[in-house]
Order: sequence, then structure tokens, then C-alpha cells
Amino acid sequence: MEKGGNNYSKGSEKSPKKGPKFNIYWVYAIIGIALLAMNLFTDFRSKPESISFQQFETNYLKNDDVEKLTVVNKKYVEVYIKKEKLKDPRFEKVSKGNLGGENPGPHFTITIGSVEDFKKDYDKAIAALPPTQKKVDVFYEDRANWFDQFAPLLLPIILIIGVWVLLMRKMGGPAGGSGGPGGIFNIGKSKATLFDKGTRVNITFNDVAGLDEAKVEVMEIVDFLKNPKKYTALGGKIPKGALLVGPPGTGKTLLAKAMAGEAQVPFFSMSGSDFVELFVGVGASRVRDLFKQAREKAPCIIFIDEIDAIGRARGKNVMMSNDERENTLNQLLVEMDGFGTDSGIIILAATNRPDVLDSALLRPGRFDRQISIDKPDLNGREHIFEVHLKPIKKSANLDIKKLASMTPGFAGADIANVCNEAALIAARKGKTEVEMDDFNDAIDRVIGGLEKKNKIISPEEKEIIAYHEAGHAICGWYLEHANPLVKVTIVPRGVAALGYAQYLPKEQYLYNTEQLMDDICMTLGGRAVEEIVFGKVSTGAQNDLQVITRMAYAMVTVYGMNDKVGNVSFYDPNSDQAFTKPYSEETAKLIDEEVRKLIDEAYVRTKRMLTEKLGDVRVLAAELLKKEVLYKDDLERLIGKRPYDTHKEHQPGKEGMTTDGVHPSDIINPSPVNVTE
Repeated sequence: MEKGGNNYSKGSEKSPKKGPKFNIYWVYAIIGIALLAMNLFTDFRSKPESISFQQFETNYLKNDDVEKLTVVNKKYVEVYIKKEKLKDPRFEKVSKGNLGGENPGPHFTITIGSVEDFKKDYDKAIAALPPTQKKVDVFYEDRANWFDQFAPLLLPIILIIGVWVLLMRKMGGPAGGSGGPGGIFNIGKSKATLFDKGTRVNITFNDVAGLDEAKVEVMEIVDFLKNPKKYTALGGKIPKGALLVGPPGTGKTLLAKAMAGEAQVPFFSMSGSDFVELFVGVGASRVRDLFKQAREKAPCIIFIDEIDAIGRARGKNVMMSNDERENTLNQLLVEMDGFGTDSGIIILAATNRPDVLDSALLRPGRFDRQISIDKPDLNGREHIFEVHLKPIKKSANLDIKKLASMTPGFAGADIANVCNEAALIAARKGKTEVEMDDFNDAIDRVIGGLEKKNKIISPEEKEIIAYHEAGHAICGWYLEHANPLVKVTIVPRGVAALGYAQYLPKEQYLYNTEQLMDDICMTLGGRAVEEIVFGKVSTGAQNDLQVITRMAYAMVTVYGMNDKVGNVSFYDPNSDQAFTKPYSEETAKLIDEEVRKLIDEAYVRTKRMLTEKLGDVRVLAAELLKKEVLYKDDLERLIGKRPYDTHKEHQPGKEGMTTDGVHPSDIINPSPVNVTE
């Protein structure tokens, strides 16, 4: 890239000289040191030379030199020498000092332990004096210097000021926002982080893999700002904004970071929640300040992450309305496309909840483009693995294509987690490089959770678990449309999984009725085999029942796969009315009846098939109790090859999961993993 090819800033600004930053705590330190110094100075001036009582009695009291004694605050005694005695050479030092001569102050002090001890010593000393010598008068005073008087008032004041400043700093946020100099007075300022020529982001488009179509769109936006004449010459206009939409972990923020690293224009980055504050009107003020800064740096890019924090649809739910959030959204709408809108500012935003955003925010003129960022396909996952495996010391025989095929439905964040887990597992085993076995363990760790080898399970429970998982495996083996088995294990994993079966789902987008019914039968296999073998059922099928219930209700109410309910769909992702049903009580009753009928038919079919294959179930359960983990090769050795494996093998991966999450079991409660326990 040519130097000086990007002259977007208005004039070259000299960087300010770096120096120590002002801190309010300096003021507290200076005040404290001043008060302490003044107090010590007062004490040093008021206290003359200190002597012991024996010195006082021998050198001064017996010689009749003492005018009077003053006991101060019950801590020490002030000794006053007679004026005529001060001319004696013995008091030459005292006379020349600050407290001697004409100074009426004390000339010596006596340190005492207590007043009572002083009285005893004094009475003994007076009794030993000649009768002709005059008794010295003793006075008692309670004195308080100005520091002691004002200290009780100063401490609460300092404490209140300190708490106030601390609260203002907390509410103001980090340095660079309203927490800098000015504190509360800068609370309406934008908290956006500016990436300009001086600040460099190390992430580039080379670090973003598996998002080829989205990268093209984003790179074009950067090109709009670099070469605007290329597009305006044909009469086109630079788009106002682009919205990155996709599931969590797919790389929306990463793509924005790469855009900041690649763009040769100022880049403002902030989160949607940064606009929200305790005080009314702060959100709208921060929006105004953000765009004011952007106009000064134009042409530039503004990135707002998680924009649904302020961009939710207005007026949908009166009970939960938030005027402050809506005012912030209104100001954002005006700044993006209002009467005084300036060109040269492109808004980039990211969200995984586009369904809740306000329609005014999504219209052309504000967010002209919606860039969809989906979970990666097989090739995309392979490229993502290549990126995340660069810093890892991997084995030479590591098959990246196999890793990609083993992880359908994994987002970019999931793949990064798998690579990190594999490296940690290899380090735990003391290896010098990460091998394929470590990645297999890492995938199992991500899918099923932490392996719990030391979990104590009784032999009776272990037998039930073995038959339960054997039921799933046999159903998946003999049902035509069910996903074939990869692995079945009775090793406990995660929070509640006592065992699980992993299948080989195809990366498909559409499902027919036969496929869904076979999925339900396969999921019911564990419960059905418990009833067949033991004559009773256990609580181990809880997750299975949740999955089939969601799937059955989706078939009836969402996909119109029921003759009696008909070709209707009651699923509305944009509806906020969660407590109202868009159908009558009679229809609700019919839906419940059809769902139960569908599940009952699948259960009867599953029991019939497992009864026929009971011998295979017993063989598989016995082998599971012996080995705890069985793979596809083990099943082929025990019960023969799968009858429906004539076609090309599916890609292995997360059980019950499709690439885009369209599976009916995920409609009501989306989940990246559906473990058949």
C-alpha cells in the first residue's frame, strides 16, 4: 500500500506530550500531608526539652527554681522556672532558646505514666523539702489543639467526598469514556474506541475463514470508502450501513475486527450496551457525540456490536417499555438517516437477534444491507481449522478434512474451542505434539461434557444404562432414515449424562415426515428397551422425552405434518406475545391429542422393532458393560453391517444436529447439541 494514500483526517495533529495524568487522589494526599505537617509543627513548637521526674526533683525542685507546674491532658507536666532564676548560668541555654527569656511558655516538660503516679512522687518530693521552702502550685488543664478539634469534622467530609468521587468514576466507566478527567461532567460523551492511523488492529481478512460471501460484502464496503468515484461515476450511492446477522460464535465481531485491521479509514467500535446508563438522556447524548466525532473523522466506519441492546422494536410490549432505550434508538435513527445526515459515515452493526430489531432500523437508507453469517459448511470448517491450527504444534498425520467432517453444525467459536481443548489434552498427557486422538477426545468433550471416570455407579444402574444406550444404537442401526451410529458409550459425561450415542447426520436443510418419525423412534429406543427387558422404566430418558416432545409439537404446529390439524403453522419468531396462543381451546386440545397419538404410534413401532432385535440388544449391552465404549466397527463385528449403508457414508458430527439448526427439535428451544442419552 502506498504511504499517504489515505488522507482522510483534517490536517496532521501533533501528538500531545506525554506526562503524568492528574488524579483526584493526589489532592487527598497533599491535604493529608499538610495537616500532618502542621500538627507536628505545632507539637514541636509547644513542647520544650523533656526531663525525668528525678532530674526535676534533684536539679530544680530542691533548689527552689520552680514557679509552677501544669499537668496537661494527663499526659505530661509543664515546668515553669522563676523569672529571677533564669539569669542563673544554669539556665543560660533555656534563656537563649525560643521558650526562655520573656517567653511565658513552659521551660521543661516531665513525661508521666499517669496522674496518680505523678501525685505520689510529687507528694514524696514535697515532704522531703525543708519546711521553710514554699510549696509549688500544681494546675491541671485539658487542652485541644486545632487539629484535634477539627479532626472529627474533617474525617466524615473526606469520607463523603471519597465515596462521591468513587461512585462518579464507577458510573463514568473506563478512561477514554466519561471516567476520564471531568468524571460526571463527561457522562454524556461517547465511549467508542477509535482505531486510527496510530492504533493498529492485528487481525486481517486472512484470519477470517469460512465466511467467503460475507467477506466479499464487507471488503466492498471498505472499497467504497477508499475509491468512492469508482461507484459514484455510475450514479450509485455509498450504502449507509450493513447489518451482520448470524448465530452466536459464527464470527460477526471477528469480521468487524478484520475490517478495522484492513480499512485505511478511522474505525469507531462500541457495544450497544455502552449507550445505556443510569441517568435519563445519556444514551441519546452519547449517540450524538459518537456521530459528532465520526463527522470530524469522515469518511469513517462506526461498528456497534450487539445492537439489539438498543435497537429493539418500539411499542410491542407496553408493560415492558423503556422510554430511555427508545429515545436512544430514536436518536440513532435520526443520525443514520435524518434531515441533517452527512455522507461518508458507514454504520456496521452485529446481532444474533434480528427478529427483535425495529423495522425502522432495518429499512434501506439506514441498514441497506443485511449480511448473513451462517454456520460454516464442510469446506468452511476445513478453512477455519487451518486458521486455528497454525499456532498449535500438530502431528504430521493430522487429517484436517476428517476433523471438518466430524464437526457439522460447529460454529467458528466451537472449532476454536475444540483446537484449544485438544492442545490442553495433549499437554495433560505429556505429548510434544497434538495428535488425532486428542482431537477426538476434544470433540467428545465439547459434545458430551467432561468425562467422569470416577463417578460411582452401582452394577444395577450400569446395566440399565447399557441396555438404554444399546436400544438407541440398535434403532439407529436398523431404521432406514435414522442417522447411523458413530459411537456409543456408558462413560458418564457432563452434568447429568450417564451415557450417550453419537450419530452421523447428513448436512441437510429439509426433512420429510419419514425422517422425523425415524428420529423419534430412535430417540425412544432407550425408554422402550428398558420396558421390554426390565418390565419398568427409569428416569434416564428425561432428555430423550424433551427432544421428542419438541419434535412432535413442531411437526404438528409448525410444519403442518398432521392431517387433522392441517396445513397451518402457529410458529411466529417475531411475536413477543408469549402468553397468548393464536388458536382456540378446541384446537389446542386437538394438537395435544395428535401429538400424543404421534408419539404413541412411534413408541409402539419402536417396541415392536426392538422385540424382534432383542438378541442384538443383549449382545450389544453385554459388550458395553465389558468395554464401556463401542464404535461402528464393533457393531459390525457383533451384529453385522448396517442394512441401509449402501449409499456413501454421511459426514460424522454432532448427534441430531444440522448445519443451519433447522431440525424440528431445535425450533422451540434452539440448542447446538442434542445428545441422545
